[in-house]
Amino acid sequence: MTRLAIVLALILSLVAPPIASANGLPTAKPEQVGLSAERLDRIGQTLRADVERGRIAGAVVMVARKGRVAYSHAVGFRDKAAGAPMTTDAIFRLASMTKPIVTVAALSLYEEGRLLISDPVSKYFPPFAKLQVGVERIDATGKTVLYTVPLDREMTIQDLMRHTSGLTYGNRGTTQVHKLYPESSNVASQTLTGDELIDRLSKVPLLHQPGTTWEYGLSVDVLGRVVEVVTGKPLAQVLEERIYRPLKMTDTGFLLPAEKRARLAQPLPTHPDTGKAYTVPDPAVPRKFDCGGGCAVGTAGDYVRFAQMLLNHGSLDGARVLGTRTVDYMTADHLGSISRGPGLHMGARRRGPPGERPLVDSRLGRRLLLARSVRHVLVGRSQGRDGRRLVDAVAVRPALQSPRQEPGVPGDHRIAREVQC
Repeated sequence: MTRLAIVLALILSLVAPPIASANGLPTAKPEQVGLSAERLDRIGQTLRADVERGRIAGAVVMVARKGRVAYSHAVGFRDKAAGAPMTTDAIFRLASMTKPIVTVAALSLYEEGRLLISDPVSKYFPPFAKLQVGVERIDATGKTVLYTVPLDREMTIQDLMRHTSGLTYGNRGTTQVHKLYPESSNVASQTLTGDELIDRLSKVPLLHQPGTTWEYGLSVDVLGRVVEVVTGKPLAQVLEERIYRPLKMTDTGFLLPAEKRARLAQPLPTHPDTGKAYTVPDPAVPRKFDCGGGCAVGTAGDYVRFAQMLLNHGSLDGARVLGTRTVDYMTADHLGSISRGPGLHMGARRRGPPGERPLVDSRLGRRLLLARSVRHVLVGRSQGRDGRRLVDAVAVRPALQSPRQEPGVPGDHRIAREVQC
């Protein structure tokens, strides 16, 4: 994966003039790194229009290419109700942007031989060996009845990483299986401890047979618990030691310190589509467990450092987080025919020809794969007619969205297209 470009668009339903840095990354004028200042400004124009239409409160956008930040822009309000303008150091609820970070932590343990991608999840949580798969059928009276069938095979660490475990979110559908699951990672972390989550999931049927269907859900929350079991440490501590501290991501974590609360970006008070009051969890209040599926907070500057680390094949400013071949394998297409959207991998989304890479599970090799949803994050590539990659992108979707909105929202593609022109 060559270092060509990163686009980081933080549009957490919130969406000021350009500034010159992003958490220590060097800066450049757009034309110095092969970008167009005029075309980049279309991103700001689009987001300002969304602010004016009441679609979002504000946003922060950062674009980096060849390791240098060429565009950094704040639009709208950090807190519209208070009349506070958006700033580029605003702290956002990262939602599912948390998932790639947790996945990278798990991959670093794989490189040390402390877990294997082919490990069954039951190795860490034995009750998962007895899971069943839910099947809805219509009985003789015309009533929908939920049956269960045995597993064809157990879910693995690989399945957690690429969302093929069969686990789901309760808000992803209306079947009887969906009704048995916590609505989201946020809800789970507010109502259940980590042990209680595992206990609950061990007693409900899966939505699909493991390895057969990509399904957005609680997979990375379970992966985070695996990381805790392997290390014997809270997930927050593992992420601090293995990712945040080495990469100097000083504003990222699960709990927002009191001294940083004034920088927290707030969403619109009502949903722009339904008009209903919209509330989000307070990141200054501790969760019942460190929710790997969607509970971190952080800045655009911090996340662009994380993304640049991946583009650098696992290192940044002399700090190595992952091995080069691990990152290469991580960003290959491993879902093949079961993928949804333009190719999903382990913690990353790829644009390009579909394919399927084999699982290589050696304690000495640094190979693995990962797939995650693009509901909030886009980390990928755009290709020109000659197949040459033009843009690597990371995009964060708005926090205000329909509860059952499907992954791959057109807005992500709109921003990426403007940059690659």
